[in-house]
Amino acid sequence: MRLLYSALWWFAMPLVLLRLWRRGRKEPGYRQHIGERLGFYSRLPDPVPRFIWVHAVSVGETRAAEPLIDALLREYPQHSILLTCMTATGRATGAQLFGRHGTRVAQSFLPYDTGFMCARFMRHFRPDVCVLMETEVWPNLVAQCKRYGVPVLLANARLSERSLRRGKRFASLLRPAAEAIDIVGAQSEADAARLREFGARHVEVTGSLKFDVKPPDNMVERGLAWKREIGARKVLLFASTREGEEQLILDALVQQGKVEWLTVIVPRHPQRFDEVAEMIYAQGLSLGRRSELKGDFLVEGVDVMLGDSMGEMFAYYAACDVAFIGGSLLPLGGQNLIEAFALGKPVLIGPHTFNFQAITNSAIKKGIAVRVADAPELMQAWGRLQADDAARIELGIAALAFAHEQQGATSRTIELLMPLFERRAGARGT
Repeated sequence: MRLLYSALWWFAMPLVLLRLWRRGRKEPGYRQHIGERLGFYSRLPDPVPRFIWVHAVSVGETRAAEPLIDALLREYPQHSILLTCMTATGRATGAQLFGRHGTRVAQSFLPYDTGFMCARFMRHFRPDVCVLMETEVWPNLVAQCKRYGVPVLLANARLSERSLRRGKRFASLLRPAAEAIDIVGAQSEADAARLREFGARHVEVTGSLKFDVKPPDNMVERGLAWKREIGARKVLLFASTREGEEQLILDALVQQGKVEWLTVIVPRHPQRFDEVAEMIYAQGLSLGRRSELKGDFLVEGVDVMLGDSMGEMFAYYAACDVAFIGGSLLPLGGQNLIEAFALGKPVLIGPHTFNFQAITNSAIKKGIAVRVADAPELMQAWGRLQADDAARIELGIAALAFAHEQQGATSRTIELLMPLFERRAGARGT
């Protein structure tokens, strides 16, 4: 089955590269470092670093990996980090987060999942340990790790019921890869049970690394400064919205008539910023764009502020009174609620949260997240929270306490990695 899978990769490669080039029209990063995706790399410095390899597919996984990477750099000073991703925005986020570490954090795109390309990757970088983030299990990649004796940890792992059902359709391909992973650190007991059912052998519950991400002080200060500039107006943030959701949100907003609050919309994908701006204009709403502001967050006469900037998500959370988490109004699986909780913000969430089911259910049970069925109901829930300052502040305090209670996944993940390092050192005789 894996041979057939590899053949399909080679057959589809011209279309894959064409799609990559077309994506580069809006995001130039996709037209850079293309050789890395095919298994060709620049010469490494001499002496070649000893790498701990961390793979985080895109922005969310890269941010989640931040506390783990910082801890690995402290615990293993003789090693460097090789951070791989698949998206241009993920790579840009890595540069932003880890540039402070200089040459100790190297970046590369992950090669496409063919045996040839993955083998070239392994021979070039020769990592000591592989850490895959969340759901990134690639059959040829895991097989090449086994071939070259590189132990694999699947960290911050999650698997929804929906993904489990889909994965079972390709069990002959994916189950051997799951079985070959040395250790899995699952986000919850429910995730752990599904991962075991899928074939993972050694599964421990570590919790979510995202609870250990510390909001950057400069971003928090920036958001609080925005809030002072906004003044008495309440702020409703729509964070990480996905295609199709903005139109539903804007339709519901227009139905409210003239409102006193400020709506802030931050689309998940930067290539959609202009598209969302056109939607806002089409509704007859006055628009402000963060990218056009030099420093001040001037909102006089603005109905909707478009958060078309990169790396400021924590600032938007710091500036808001309530946050709606996108990807949940439509069946897209939802997004991470934890950043909002880390800044003590009550959360509104739509009906579709299958990618983050455990944390969402726990937050709803504790009353710090409110599930809504659709955009009109979302506006009703916001109206209640907006009108009750005491209740909103109380929910924010509870959200912050909840975030603190869930911390500790980084240290538990480091403990899982220790025997893998010892095994690798023994195999190398060092």
